[in-house]
Amino acid sequence: MAKGYWIARVDVRDDTVYAKYRDANAIAFKKYGARFIVRGGKFENPEGSSRTRNVVIEFPSYQAALDCWNSPEYKHAISIRAPISEGDIVIIEGYDGPQPS
Repeated sequence: MAKGYWIARVDVRDDTVYAKYRDANAIAFKKYGARFIVRGGKFENPEGSSRTRNVVIEFPSYQAALDCWNSPEYKHAISIRAPISEGDIVIIEGYDGPQPS
């Protein structure tokens, strides 16, 4: 079964409130088996637009990624983040097929 991923790019206007969002999202992420693959860090943006924060979160399955997004626990976290941020989030199924040799 392919894993699921959230790919998020976010601009934040208030780091203090964003810290409260991180505390709240931890509840949903733990419940749905989330694991951070990328959480901030240095980046280059050689093409297209960018945002100040970039995150990739891995879930045990695509369904778990969707369930987390739709959960009451994450909806609560969104209510904290939404007023102080703008972002783009994609929920995507991982790839288990052949790789280049």
